[in-house]
Amino acid sequence: MNDFVSAADFFKTVKKDERVYFLVRHGERNHIMPDDPDHGALVGLTDRGREQAFNLGRAVADNCRTVEKSGGLLQDVSFFSSPVGRCLQTAEYIGRGLGIASPDVVPLQPLAEFFVEHYDAYMETHTTGFYQGICRWLDGTASCPDYIDPAYFPLAKRSEEMLQFMLSHGNRCINIFCSHDAWIVPCLNHFCGMTFSPQVWMNFLTGIAFVVRADAPAKVDRIAAVTGLEDGNLFF
Repeated sequence: MNDFVSAADFFKTVKKDERVYFLVRHGERNHIMPDDPDHGALVGLTDRGREQAFNLGRAVADNCRTVEKSGGLLQDVSFFSSPVGRCLQTAEYIGRGLGIASPDVVPLQPLAEFFVEHYDAYMETHTTGFYQGICRWLDGTASCPDYIDPAYFPLAKRSEEMLQFMLSHGNRCINIFCSHDAWIVPCLNHFCGMTFSPQVWMNFLTGIAFVVRADAPAKVDRIAAVTGLEDGNLFF
């Protein structure tokens, strides 16, 4: 079983001289229709998804010690997101939960397709099932490697590039990056050794947090798998 720490418990451990880079999946979304011409890019959050994101922001605000730094927490948060609607909404509602009326969310395309090398091949992995395709890539059991292998960048190299991408964009005490399960599952696999299956997947408002010291921002001190919900796993 994958071990996730709650966001409330995790942010209690953050010191005022540390920075957090939190890569988190969007909240519960509306259904994506099979014939959607935009492949779900415009699909937003459900009412429950918005509530989930708001509650995550509130948990961060209630538990993070960085409120003592630089005049308060609200001056020490940055938001980045996949340009996809549900991720932008998630970042917005996390910000609202933090008490920010109009969060400034920066859309970044790599947060939507970071591990995807060839989009057509990536879409082919969906023919065996979205979850199945990613799991077969990660565990090396692809029955059709001719389309699985070209679909994704190499896991280890791309994961480290992802980390540097985040470190280079955020310079606040708390830096929140909202993305997708196809982006975060590989990171949890690489950095935390977590495994997933089509029956046990990562939940909404769940992700991975990297902590660095403010005076040594290029060096990661610790990594944690963090969930904003009661369980970081989603069971099918």
